[in-house]
Amino acid sequence: MAAQKDIKQIIAEQYQKCASDPVFFMRNYCYIQHPVKGKIKFNLYPFQEQSLTDLRDSRYNIILKSRQLGISTLSAGYALWAMLFNEDFNVLVIATTQEVAKNLVTKVQVMHDNLPSWLKGNMTANNKLSLKFKNGSQIKAISSASTGARSEALSLLIVDEAAFIRNIEEIWVASQATLSTGGGAIVLSTPNGIGNWFHQTWAGAESGHNGFNTIRLRWDVHPERNQDWRDEQTQLLGEKGAAQECDCDFISSGHTVIDGSILQEFELKCTEPIERRGYDNGYWIWKYPDYSRDYVVIADVARGDGADFSTFHVIDVETIEQVAEYKGKLPPKDFGNMLISVASEWNNALLAIENANIGWAAIQPAIDRGYQNLFYTYKDDGYVDVDIQLRKGYDTKDKSKMVPGVSTTARTRPLMISALEMYMREGSPIIHSKRLIQELFVFIWENGKAQAQRGYNDDLVMAFAIGLWLRDTSLKLRQQGIELNKRALTQLQKTDSVIYTGNNRPKDIGWDWDNGYGNEDLTWLIK
Repeated sequence: MAAQKDIKQIIAEQYQKCASDPVFFMRNYCYIQHPVKGKIKFNLYPFQEQSLTDLRDSRYNIILKSRQLGISTLSAGYALWAMLFNEDFNVLVIATTQEVAKNLVTKVQVMHDNLPSWLKGNMTANNKLSLKFKNGSQIKAISSASTGARSEALSLLIVDEAAFIRNIEEIWVASQATLSTGGGAIVLSTPNGIGNWFHQTWAGAESGHNGFNTIRLRWDVHPERNQDWRDEQTQLLGEKGAAQECDCDFISSGHTVIDGSILQEFELKCTEPIERRGYDNGYWIWKYPDYSRDYVVIADVARGDGADFSTFHVIDVETIEQVAEYKGKLPPKDFGNMLISVASEWNNALLAIENANIGWAAIQPAIDRGYQNLFYTYKDDGYVDVDIQLRKGYDTKDKSKMVPGVSTTARTRPLMISALEMYMREGSPIIHSKRLIQELFVFIWENGKAQAQRGYNDDLVMAFAIGLWLRDTSLKLRQQGIELNKRALTQLQKTDSVIYTGNNRPKDIGWDWDNGYGNEDLTWLIK
C-alpha cells in the first residue's frame, strides 16, 4: 500500500508540474515523429524552451523563423498542453492549405497518443482534421479559404506560414470577434517580402504599436548548425531562397518586382508634399510648375467597383522627377476634367490616360474640350513604338488612324513592367511619394504576372510604369517638334522672296541679315 501511495503521489506531483509548466510537460512526456530517427522524445533546445515560455506568458505572439527549427511542432505541443489542462480550450489552426493545417493537428495527435495514460485526455472525437476531449477542449484544422475564423469563439488561433496566406488580412479581422473574449494567437512564418500583413504586423510589434510579442529565430539559434550548414543552404536554395528560409530577412525574401533593398533606398529619399489639394487632399504636390520645363501627366482610371483608385503622376520629362501625384476615388468624368486642368497647369503637359474599360469616360472630357496634347496610340500598332509613331507623323492633326489614350494589353503590360524595373534598378527616377513606395513593396510576381498582393492596390505603380514607358516617346516627340521648327525656319529663309530695306541688296543666305544698321544673327529665332 505504501509503495502504491508513493506512486500515486509521484504521479500527482508530476501532473501538477506538467499543468503549471509547458516546458516541463514537453521535455519529459512528449514524443515527436522525426523524419530520420523515427519516434523520439522532444528534447527541447534552449531557444525552444524560451519560445514556449513566451507563448504561455503572452496573449499574442508573432514568430519570424528560419526553416526546420521545430516551431510548428512546438506550437502543436503548446496547443496540446493548453487543451489538456484547461476546460473548453478551443484551438483553430489555419494554414495556406488544409493539408498543411492538418499536419499540425497530426503532430498534436502523435504527441497525445504517446503520453502516459494518466496524462491523456478522454477523447470524444478524433479524425484527420480535429481532436476533441471530454473536458470540452478541441483543436481543428482549416484552410485559409474557409470562414471558420469567424464562426466560433476561440481560445487560441494558430496561423502557420502567415506571410504566404493571400487573404490573411480578412482572416485576422474576422478572428478578432472570436478572440475578443480573451483568446490568444500564435502567428508564425518565414518572411515573404516587405509590405504584406505579416511584415507590417511584425514591424508594428517591434515598435510597440499592436500588442504582439515578437520571437525572432534565425538559423544560428540552433546549437547543431554552423556556417558550413548555412553555406550548404545557399548552394541548395540560392542566395534569395536561403535569405528567406534561414536569415529571417524581409528585404531579401519575397518576390517583389523591384528588389527590396532598392525600394528601401528610394523610401529614405521620400519627402512630404509642400501642398495637398482637392476635397480629399489626394492631390499631392512637391514642386510647382516651372514654365521652362516639359511634363507628362499619366493617369490610371479606377474600374468603378470601389475596390481601386484613380491615380495620376506628373513627371518632369527630362529629370524623371515625380513633381505631383493623385490618388482618390473621383467619378471618371470628374477625374477626366481634373486631368485637363492639371495638364494645362503643368505647361500643357502630354496627357496619357489608360483607356481600358471605364478609362474612356475620363478620356471623353479631354476630347470634348479639345485638349491639344492628348496622347494617341496607333490602332494597327497595338503598342507604342516611338520610331513608328514619328514616321507616321504623330504630330499631324489627322487622328483617324489613332485611338486616344494608352492601351494596357497582354503585349504592352510586360513592356511597362520592364521599363519600371529598368529605371528603378538604375536609380534614375526621383520619387517623393511614400504612397507609391508602399505600393511597390507589395507589387510582386505571382504566377508569372506582376501584380499587387491580394488585398492591396497597384494603381499608383501602374500609372508610374506607364509614365516611365512613355518617357522616351515624350522626349523624342519634343525633339521632333524642335527639328520641325528649325526646318520650317530654314525653308522660310531659303525662299525666293526678297526682303526690301532702304538699301538694295541681294537676298541673304544663311542666318545673317543686314537690318540697315549692320548684320544681325537670326539664330535667336530657334533658341
